[in-house]
Amino acid sequence: MNPNDTPPFYIGRTGPFDRQFDAWTDRPLLISMEQGGIDWPSSCRNGTCRTCMTQLVSGTVRYEIEWPGLAPEEKEEGYVLPCVAHPCSDVTLKEGY
Repeated sequence: MNPNDTPPFYIGRTGPFDRQFDAWTDRPLLISMEQGGIDWPSSCRNGTCRTCMTQLVSGTVRYEIEWPGLAPEEKEEGYVLPCVAHPCSDVTLKEGY
């Protein structure tokens, strides 16, 4: 996929309450959630404190930092850090982690 094919945003959801937000490709999920009126726990906003950590129920994300504060096992189990994760598709995040 070339950059011209990438939509400006995807659909983001938080479950189990099915709150929806526009998941903009040019910003982290946390920022998109906040702009959509979703209050999500956060602190450092740089991928180290893990306050925002949750599980990605569906979809894919990418990181602009080389190694966010997740262990390989956590990544395999689908955990993400919304403060530094950018959407690559529609996403659903587990709420209430």
